[in-house]
Amino acid sequence: MRLPRRSLAPVTVALALVLSLPYDALPHARVGDGKPPAPSRFGASCRATVRGSHVVAYCHNPYVDIDRVRLHIECARWWDIDTDSAPVDAGPAMTVRLTGRCWKEIRSVWISHQKAR
Repeated sequence: MRLPRRSLAPVTVALALVLSLPYDALPHARVGDGKPPAPSRFGASCRATVRGSHVVAYCHNPYVDIDRVRLHIECARWWDIDTDSAPVDAGPAMTVRLTGRCWKEIRSVWISHQKAR
């Protein structure tokens, strides 16, 4: 079956209009607009309390990405064993508790953060 020439005219005009549009008017994936990407917000805020040889830390994650936190304790005595806690996932709007201790005094305490995938 052959189409009459009159029905091809609107299709031809529409195709010519689409092909004559500027590149920015067509829907497509943008590679970059010259602006740097917005920094992603990540990382739980943590606070640690040392009482004698015991440490208690609370980490609250206000962001969407899961933050895998670990408590690290360095003991003051050379013979005392330094400890690292098991990783704990702090999900969105979640507060986690981390604990640890030395046999004697504590020299330093810090918390590491890792983005969970």
